[in-house]
Amino acid sequence: MAEILVTAEKIVNAPADTVFGYLRDMREHPKFLPPAFSDFEVESGGVGPGTVTRFKVTAGGRSRDYRMMVDEPEPDRVLTESDTGSSLVTKFTVTPKEGGVSLVQIASTWQGAGGIGGFFERAFAPRAARAMYQDELNRLDTYARERRGS
Repeated sequence: MAEILVTAEKIVNAPADTVFGYLRDMREHPKFLPPAFSDFEVESGGVGPGTVTRFKVTAGGRSRDYRMMVDEPEPDRVLTESDTGSSLVTKFTVTPKEGGVSLVQIASTWQGAGGIGGFFERAFAPRAARAMYQDELNRLDTYARERRGS
């Protein structure tokens, strides 16, 4: 089994503290998730470390349920979501940039399957996940712009 890494990043037109606030508040987070994510619910907590969420991801005709534990290994900069049922960890990193904008990176790692299933996972899962993350970042940017304007 090999570790699989998927990353996507984008400049989001809002200050880093604002963007991080959207990411860490799991009541806000679903407002900019792509359609591949469904049935999102906050099981406990709601903002930042200790929050537990549930959701489903559908990609490539397959659906999978996730139960994620939220942490902030670097407060106000790095947020992680760790799946309680697998090795998947997704890390959101927000870096302030000049002009009141932020560089946001989403990076996921997990232990891929072995054998022929692992071959297909390594070949197709990163592309699908990267597209979902890019969509999420685009939606986050749109959400931040709309909130900034209101």
